[in-house]
Amino acid sequence: MRLVFAGTPEPAVPSLRRLAASDHDIAAVITRRDAPLGRKRVLTPSPVAAAAADLGLGVIRADRLDADVSGRIAALAPDLGVIVAYGGLVREPLLSTPAHGWINLHFSLLPRWRGAAPVQHALIAGDERTGASVFQLVPELDAGAVFAERADEVPSDATAGALLASLAHSGADLLLEVIDAIAAGTAVATPQTGEPTYASKLGDADGAVRWSEPRASVLGRIRGVTPEPGAHTTVDGARLKILAARPASPDAPTLAPGAMALHERHVLVGTGSEPIALDSVQPAGKGAMRAADWWRGRRAADPVAGL
Repeated sequence: MRLVFAGTPEPAVPSLRRLAASDHDIAAVITRRDAPLGRKRVLTPSPVAAAAADLGLGVIRADRLDADVSGRIAALAPDLGVIVAYGGLVREPLLSTPAHGWINLHFSLLPRWRGAAPVQHALIAGDERTGASVFQLVPELDAGAVFAERADEVPSDATAGALLASLAHSGADLLLEVIDAIAAGTAVATPQTGEPTYASKLGDADGAVRWSEPRASVLGRIRGVTPEPGAHTTVDGARLKILAARPASPDAPTLAPGAMALHERHVLVGTGSEPIALDSVQPAGKGAMRAADWWRGRRAADPVAGL
C-alpha cells in the first residue's frame, strides 16, 4: 500500500524503519518542525526527520495538520495514514483522505491510558502489565476500534525510557502485521471495552517525589518520570535529581518518610513504608554521580537529614 507516516520522537523511529524495509511504499513522512535543543538552542531535526533523511524519504515538517498540509497529503493519494507519536491531531477532512483512513500505534493496552504519556502513567500507577495497541483513528482521543495488541509484563526495575524503547520495537512489528492485514483485506478491528483511563502529558511537578507514599508508589513514580520530566526532591534547600533507585535491603533501618541516612555505604530515604536506596543522583548544577559520592561531598555532616 501507499502510506503516509506521521511521527516525531525516537520511539516512532523503529516503526518508520520497519515500514521502510517492507513491501509498502512510504509516500511521505510528516513530523514536527526542527526544535531548538541544548544550551545553545541549536535547531535540530526530530529523530523521525533524521531517520527519514537517512532512508531517503520525503519529509513534510508541520506542527499542525492544517489545510495546507492536508492538501499536500491528499495530493499524494495515500491508501493509509500511519501515526506513531506524532504530537498533533488529525481532523476531518484529512482523517478520511486515505482510502483506509488512519491507524495509530499506541503504547498501552487500550482503553487503559489513552493520551500522551501512557508508559509513564502505567509505571506511576504500578501496572504489572502493559503493551502496545494498533487502532483505527477516530475524532475522539485514542477511542477507535483495535486491530491488534501485544501485552508484556512490566519489569520490576523498568524506567519509562527503557520500557518505551522496548515497546517501540515490538510495536513496530505489530504495526506492520496490521498494515499487511489491511492490505490483504483480512484485518478486523474490535471496539474497545472497559472503563478508559487517561494519561495526560507530565510536567515538572509530576516528578516531585512524595515520600509519604508507600515504597512501591515512590519507586513507581521515580521510574515513571525517568528520564523525563525527571524525579526530584529538595535537600538542604537545593534540588536533587534522582536518576536511579531501588528497594533498600531487608536489614535497612526504619526511617521516617523523607528522612535520609547512610547505611552500609548506601544512601537510604524513608517512605510511607520501607526505605529505598538511592543509586544515582544529580545535584543542581552538576553531573550525574553515585549517590554515596554525593552524600560524602555534602557540606552538612548530619547522618540523617529531612527532605
